[in-house]
Order: sequence, then structure tokens, then C-alpha cells
Amino acid sequence: MPAAWWTWPVTLSRRASEARLAVSGQGVGARQYLLVTSAYWGFTLTDGALRMLVLLHFFKLGYSPFTLAFLFLLYEAAGVVANLLGGWLATRHGISRMLSVGLSTQIAGFLILSMVSPDWSAWLSVVWVVLAQGVCGVAKDLTKTASKSAIKLTAGGQSGRLFRWVAWFTGSKNAMKGVGFFLGGLLLDLVGFQGALWLMAGLLALVLVGVLLLLPPWMGQSQKASKSARELFSKSRALNLLAAGRVVLFGARDVWFVVGVPVFLYAQGWAFTEVGAFLAAWTIGYGLVQAMAPQFVRKSTDGLSKEVPAAQWWGIGLALVPLAIALGVWQGVTPLGPWVVVGLAVFGLAFAMNSSLHSYLVLAYAGSEKAAEDVGFYYAANAVGRFLGTLLSGLLYQGFGLMGCLIGSAAMLAMAVLCTAGLPRQRATP
Repeated sequence: MPAAWWTWPVTLSRRASEARLAVSGQGVGARQYLLVTSAYWGFTLTDGALRMLVLLHFFKLGYSPFTLAFLFLLYEAAGVVANLLGGWLATRHGISRMLSVGLSTQIAGFLILSMVSPDWSAWLSVVWVVLAQGVCGVAKDLTKTASKSAIKLTAGGQSGRLFRWVAWFTGSKNAMKGVGFFLGGLLLDLVGFQGALWLMAGLLALVLVGVLLLLPPWMGQSQKASKSARELFSKSRALNLLAAGRVVLFGARDVWFVVGVPVFLYAQGWAFTEVGAFLAAWTIGYGLVQAMAPQFVRKSTDGLSKEVPAAQWWGIGLALVPLAIALGVWQGVTPLGPWVVVGLAVFGLAFAMNSSLHSYLVLAYAGSEKAAEDVGFYYAANAVGRFLGTLLSGLLYQGFGLMGCLIGSAAMLAMAVLCTAGLPRQRATP
């Protein structure tokens, strides 16, 4: 069966159609799942491009690694509050409405960022970019929380279907983010910083119109939203452990990926377009592995007894990768560039499996009536991890080079393994 017209881009539509056909008696849920996924593709495409635009544009202007990291700090920090409030608001007012708010906020962030002038002083430019990035950070996590919460509602009670849909959603959106990395470098060369932001704002405006026209505003709305901060933060032991693991898992990625890898590759003689293309290829491959994760994990009827041990073993394997890369750097492997590139490829494979398993487990443990709140709480922890990783990426690279970033990554991954070791292998009874 050919893909429906709303499942763009064409290169990914076949898999989306297969996901729709796999749902027996759940046509409405599958349609909503595909619409939400498509909307998030459009958002992620521009979000990945934004990352490269800001990083490469201001690095070209002579900003230090720490200053580059500082530009993203409010972007990451804003996500903590955005996820918590976004999950609560999505439960209270509906997932579709929060998705629309997230898209509108991103458009506003792009327009604010496009106002930066080369005539401004350095400090004014930094403050303005940080504030604009903060707006985009709020937009990203409002949109992500709403989108991932929709999967819990549309997949029904089958753990196998939930794992497949989570993996496909997460993998495809990261592949789209990789395309965005390349798009950001390309647009910077073709139309410049300001022109790229205007084009992306226009693209998101089209996505926003589609969401307003095609998604029911009541989707995910519940009368059981938390009525106090204490209730909002009172999560199960499993969700608390997963949230703690998410902090260090994504901190371990960003501690060398956000600043360390792009600046290292540029210092090795790579051009901006080459750096953007490589990070795009890495992220696309990472996303494809995430989408295929269910094929590499033995599934249980209860959805936890085999999946939890898989997350633990994949976590151990991932923690060994940055140590191996660091060992090569310490021993002076030559040429160093290819060693790091190959190591990054292996890291991407193992990280994709870990991320996909964690994304599934949070929905497996989450309650259906307040799934958006549980997801928001979890991804608030994700935002904390990105914030710490981004900050440490600039500090460690500037102070200790790539070696410092790799050691920091390995230490964080060891802590993530300890968190997953305590996860329960069965659901708590009511």
C-alpha cells in the first residue's frame, strides 16, 4: 500500500506505511501516530540545522570552545522546565495543543536569532544568542514531550508494538536530525546565517498548519493531571532510576559530541561542510540503528524481563568505547583522525541501542493516564544531562583536549550502568 500524502519525506514513507499496516483495528491511532511523527520530523530537521548554524557560524567568528558551549547552555537548561511543564500541560490541555505551542515557539526563536547583527559588540551578541537559544530550547522539549507521549496513547497495550513504534519514532527523528546537520552547513554556505533562519521558520510554519488542521486538539487530554508539585515529582522507583540514568547517559554523549568532536575535526584540517556532512552521516546512521533496535533485542511477553537485562549489557559495552578511544589517543595512534572517527562510529552504534532501550522502558513503566507527565519528568532529566554534557564539553576540551572529554564520557557511562542495574524486571502491582 502506498504511503499517505502526509507521511513525508518520501525516502522514509515506506517504513511509515508498514507501521500503519501493522496495527490491526487501530487505524485512528496509527494515523495519529504517523501525523505526530511527520510533524516531529519537520521540527527535528530545523533543530539539527540550527545546531550546526550556530556552532559553525560563531566558531568562524573566532569564539572559543567554552564560549561556543555557553551559547547552548540556556537552550539545554530551558528544557528542564519545559519538559516538566510540557508534560503537565499536555495532560491537562491535550498533546496536540502542546505540539502546536512548541512549533510556534521554535518559529519565534528563529526570528529572534535572525536579528543578530555583525555590528553588535561581542557581549551583546552572546547574550542575544543565548536568550534566543533558550526560546528554541523550550520549543524543542515542549515538542518532544508532546510527540513521545502520543506514542504511549496510540500504540495501545501491546509491549511489542510499543517497542517498535518507539524505536521507529526515535530512530527516524534522529536520522532527520542528521540531515539537519548537513542542511545547516549547506545553508550557511548558500544563503548565510540570517537567510537560513528565515527559510527554516517558513518550513515550520507549514508544519504548524498541518498540525492544526489534521490532529484533534483533545488527543491525550486527561482530567487526572497532577494537582501539586509534590504529586508531579512523585514518580516510581523505576522512573526515578531511568531519569538518573538518562542524565548521565546523555551527558556522556554531549560531553565530547557537542564541542569536542566538531572542533577536533576542524583542527585536523576538515572544512565546515565536511564536519557538517560527517556529523550528519553519523546521526543518520545512529537513527537507523535506533529504528532497528527491536530486531536486536529479545522481547518478553511482559515487556521487561528481557528488555531490562539488554539495557544493562548494552550499557556496559557502551562504557568501554570511549575508554578504548582514549587509550589510542594516549598511546599516540597515528593517524589520529581516523581512529577517532572509527571510534565514534562504534560509539554511535552502542549509544543508539542504549537510547532506544531507555526510550522504550520509560514508556513501558509510565502510567497510561498521565503518560505525558511521566515522559516530561524523564526528559527533564534528559535536558539536565545535555546541559551538564554541553558545559563539560567546552570546559574539558579547552582544559584537557579530546582526552579529557573521553574520560569524562566513560565516567558518566559507568554511572548510567549502575542506574540500570537497579531497574525492576516486572511492573509494580497497583
